[in-house]
Amino acid sequence: MKPLSIYIHIPFCSQKCLYCDFLSAPAEEAVIKKYMEALLAELDRESPYYRDYQVRTVFIGGGTPSCVEEEAVGRVLSRLKKRFAFDQSAETEITIEINPGTVSKEKLRNYRNAGINRLSIGLQSADKAELKVLGRIHSWDDFLQTYEEARRTGFRNINIDLMSALPGQTRASYAATLSKVMALKPEHISAYSLIVEEGTPFYDRYGPGTEGEALLPSEEEEREMYQLTETLLRQEGYERYEISNYSKAGFACRHNMVYWQRGDYAGFGLGAASMAADTRWSNVKDLGCYLSGMEGRLEPIKEAVQVLSLTEKMEEFMFLGLRLMQGVSREQFRKAFHQDIDAVYGDVLTRLEQQKLIINKNSIALTPYGIDISNYVMRQFLI
Repeated sequence: MKPLSIYIHIPFCSQKCLYCDFLSAPAEEAVIKKYMEALLAELDRESPYYRDYQVRTVFIGGGTPSCVEEEAVGRVLSRLKKRFAFDQSAETEITIEINPGTVSKEKLRNYRNAGINRLSIGLQSADKAELKVLGRIHSWDDFLQTYEEARRTGFRNINIDLMSALPGQTRASYAATLSKVMALKPEHISAYSLIVEEGTPFYDRYGPGTEGEALLPSEEEEREMYQLTETLLRQEGYERYEISNYSKAGFACRHNMVYWQRGDYAGFGLGAASMAADTRWSNVKDLGCYLSGMEGRLEPIKEAVQVLSLTEKMEEFMFLGLRLMQGVSREQFRKAFHQDIDAVYGDVLTRLEQQKLIINKNSIALTPYGIDISNYVMRQFLI
């Protein structure tokens, strides 16, 4: 059977963070209950299309899935195991995103009983002032309580999300956050630079031309924070396996590796994206349309269906694979597309190697300088 990863989107949160442009928002309990029932109906309806697949990973994301009652999450996982074939040869990686202040000892225990074995905790910063700027609803002490309770409950695979290049953030304050987090010895750390997205309160405050723009670290300061992340984490035994992700040996996120290696995945819930057999599609992003579509009405819930061309598949192979520190394999490119990579990208590879942005051997990988300007490098592979 073919391997499959499943993403479950729970688009609700206690409070929308000021920088967030994800498909998420607070909602009344009645709406949340209706949505969780719609998710079950979608799993029932779509599962027959995946009879030839075997589930290897599950990721429950949002939003903040932990703001939903754990019994509802447990029902989703139970329905998944009933409707889909799971790989019995190895433990399935099942992750849920949680935020401090939205879980209790009992909720964590129920997660474990439901089969969840990996937590991704949204911390972002250990600095009180920075958390306030971000609009987070928790403190460092709240996070610490959540983390310690997760350990006592038996979780042995925990990721912590961090952000750098925040308004008013300094190299010293970011280093202090890293030090506090490393002292806890989580198995995985995701460290992202802030992107000020249009349509968010952050864009109004810190976007181009605003007074707040001056509070953002400079490009050089942002680069220093990025490099500091790798330096400090490497000293503590964390391997950088992707541009923004670090793990102890054996704890790379298997679910996210599927995305970067162009594996098949199925997304369920509002706005969730899927790819199988080189075809992409996503669910509608309007909550009313999604709920109506799953209540047996005629509204379709799928949109933006795209069968990828050979060119698009090669582009994705390059700019997704180059996010990984192992880079992209010449041999894997040849197996996937039945032609040599130099026949397609020879001029690009030569130019990028001369610019010291890539290492061009049996595998093609970004140099440290290439990582710093990775967006530029990726664009070169658009045919």
